[in-house]
Amino acid sequence: MEIVLMLALGAAACYGVSDFVGGVLSRRAHYSVVGLTGQIASAAGALGAAVLLGSAGPGPRAVLFGAIAGVGSAVGTLALYRGMARGRMNVAGPLSAVGAASIPVLVTLVAGQALSAAAVVGICLAVPGIWLVASESGPRGGGGVGEGLVSGAGFGVLFLCLDQAGDGAGLWPVAIAQLSAVVVLAAVVAKGTTGRPPLAAVWPGLLGVTATILYFHAAHQGGAAVAAVITSLYPAFTVALAAVVVRERTTLVHGAGLVLCAVTVGVFVAG
Repeated sequence: MEIVLMLALGAAACYGVSDFVGGVLSRRAHYSVVGLTGQIASAAGALGAAVLLGSAGPGPRAVLFGAIAGVGSAVGTLALYRGMARGRMNVAGPLSAVGAASIPVLVTLVAGQALSAAAVVGICLAVPGIWLVASESGPRGGGGVGEGLVSGAGFGVLFLCLDQAGDGAGLWPVAIAQLSAVVVLAAVVAKGTTGRPPLAAVWPGLLGVTATILYFHAAHQGGAAVAAVITSLYPAFTVALAAVVVRERTTLVHGAGLVLCAVTVGVFVAG
């Protein structure tokens, strides 16, 4: 459990910083252009990692689930950046995590797979903790709620499909997912989005692919349900950066949610 925790926490940190940087950039340039620029960097990084590992080529299952994971990633990224550009980061980000955490857990339970007692307690604490972080919209209004929910569904599909792709093909499922997301985002931008892509958008892309690789390994060592919930603590990093850097207000309710998230990590460590 310890290695799964470390991998998933690393993924959460990378996703959280990536989302913050992407959200800030999306307030200066169109969110789809920011997303595409970052996604190209992600695809390049994933391809490089897959080649360096020297694993066998992906089979049909890895290709199929990797491609679907990429569609989920593209939808999640577009919705999240749109929500952060038009609303509050400490609303859109945490709400996206609710879906990202819940979908793999629900599928695991429906499939009849058993979860450890620590996993059950941790999940029960994490989901309301994430929700509390997002429960107040603050002075910018309720912007970001709808986008956060759509984003969560997209990232939930990403997490679930990367687990289903299997680990026999190394990192090729991750690489295929990143390439698939590039195709989707490029199609969106080609529909008429204008604006110069910010060079800085490569950083959320590189952080994002690092997070995805860490999650991929965590999921195949500890199961998608546990890895997805721990990884979905990424809003804690986004909210903290938003409070410090762009001065978004963090209320007592948000603080209570962050405490629950911290307790969740402790439960998984103890388990």
